[in-house]
Amino acid sequence: MRVRPASQLLLPLLAAVLPAQAEPPRPGTDWPQFRGIQASGVGDGTPLPSEWNVAEDRGVRWRTAVPGLSHASPIVWGNRIFVATAVPSEGDPELKIGLYGAGDSADDMVEHSFELWCLSLERGDVLWRQTAAKAVPRFKRHTKASHANATPVTDGESVVVLFGSQGLFCYDVDGTLRWQAEVGDLDVGPHDSLDLEWGFASSPVIAGNRVIVQADIKNDPYLAAWDLTTGEQAWRTSRDDLTGWATPTCVATSDDGIHVVVNGCKHMGAYRLEDGAEVWRMAGGGGLPIPTPLVTDDLYLLTSNHRPIEASHPRKPLFAVKRSAEGTLPLPSEAEPGEHVAWLKARVGNYIQTPIVYRGLIYLCAANGILSVVDPASGERIKRQRLGEGDTGFSASPVAGDGKLYFTSEEGEVFAVAAGAELEVLAQNPLGEICMATPAVASGTLVFRTLGHVVAIADG
Repeated sequence: MRVRPASQLLLPLLAAVLPAQAEPPRPGTDWPQFRGIQASGVGDGTPLPSEWNVAEDRGVRWRTAVPGLSHASPIVWGNRIFVATAVPSEGDPELKIGLYGAGDSADDMVEHSFELWCLSLERGDVLWRQTAAKAVPRFKRHTKASHANATPVTDGESVVVLFGSQGLFCYDVDGTLRWQAEVGDLDVGPHDSLDLEWGFASSPVIAGNRVIVQADIKNDPYLAAWDLTTGEQAWRTSRDDLTGWATPTCVATSDDGIHVVVNGCKHMGAYRLEDGAEVWRMAGGGGLPIPTPLVTDDLYLLTSNHRPIEASHPRKPLFAVKRSAEGTLPLPSEAEPGEHVAWLKARVGNYIQTPIVYRGLIYLCAANGILSVVDPASGERIKRQRLGEGDTGFSASPVAGDGKLYFTSEEGEVFAVAAGAELEVLAQNPLGEICMATPAVASGTLVFRTLGHVVAIADG
């Protein structure tokens, strides 16, 4: 089974997925959404650093303070970085990191300022900041989450940001509000404890001239599309699923336009961008799905880790679904994956992090830092080893470029790992602050959103 380099796979798809009036993002230069182009997590094309130390100002291009608590990832287009944040009117937000199982909600139900910031990639200067809303959040958040979890998305002309139940906001790249849209009550928590409120985290994506939001919420879950130009809702499709936080991935097909591929618990699958019609669906995911679907030239890779809702469902599954899938797929098993599933492997799936496919291998990092390498042709695990000492959590998803992968612990230690099955750790690099957000990779720079700053790391 072929797995081409990300740049070869993505370039033919960009013209179809992006709005006709927009220039396509440049691999290695732009990082337009959560996990970059096509959610691949790959930013090849320029040299990237292996070692740095923020406290010693070594390898740091710049460091800019940004107030508030936010796990939204930075995105980049050209020389502009966009980052979302939620700034409380009083008090210091509680943030409890680490390996624990408690599902408590944070007690910070005060007025917040929901803001979108634009920084210069070159120097870190604040180019502009806009307040989308000032309000008390409608729902509480998990003690490890924030009130600004969703990563913005841009096509180089518009920037769209979703602040949970506060709504969907579209700005131009100079900070002028173009439109805003209601999204309803986005209340998300564990499906087996509906009284708990953990906050919304699925990020919007842009495809064609539409903005897509996957809202696997407690009441009336849905997938919906808004017109990027006007903000009018184009369609809304109900989803038969439980709560989750996964961000969808949009993929151009050869004969059926663009598909919106979604992760889920009861309903992994795909929908047509044109009208929201279902293309295929498959049950069998674990509870509380978070990872974004990944795309290779032949497969969709979908994973989840939390306990399954049915005893017959696989535990911690990693599915490789053929891109030709259609209709309702039967529940696969490792012995009998079925016509539309290339393979299924149990007990290797991810809970929080989205895995990454880089240079012919799949890498999955568990919440406890156990890193696995998987063969994409068979799903077999090639090797696994621990990053760190096993006493810290890993929530940010990995990114890659220049032959290296970067895995960020919640305490802000970034492990640079050489691409390949040997899992050679090149360096362990401190950011000096808690880091829950997935970094961006653009123009030879790693851009991190830490607890109180945006930090640019680069050689030279």
